[in-house]
Amino acid sequence: MTEENFPDHARTTRTHAGESIEDTRNWPGIVLAALGIVAVGATLTASGYGYEGWAIIGGIVAAVCLIAGVSLLWAEHRRVRRGVDGRLFDDRGH
Repeated sequence: MTEENFPDHARTTRTHAGESIEDTRNWPGIVLAALGIVAVGATLTASGYGYEGWAIIGGIVAAVCLIAGVSLLWAEHRRVRRGVDGRLFDDRGH
């Protein structure tokens, strides 16, 4: 396969690997979701050591980061899907 016809839309309907990371508009959502996962770990650690105040703060931070990150990723996914004009479809097969 040569570089001129990449990606080959005639034979595939799937996106290529890493496409969501290449799109820089996804980065804030990815970073916020990752920070949310780290905050969940910190919350569980604080809770395990008996720091109730830090556990509550960590839980709130984790929830906000996860909800904001997933919302940003979802919004960007919808924006991209609106712009592809039907080229992106899932036929549920191989």
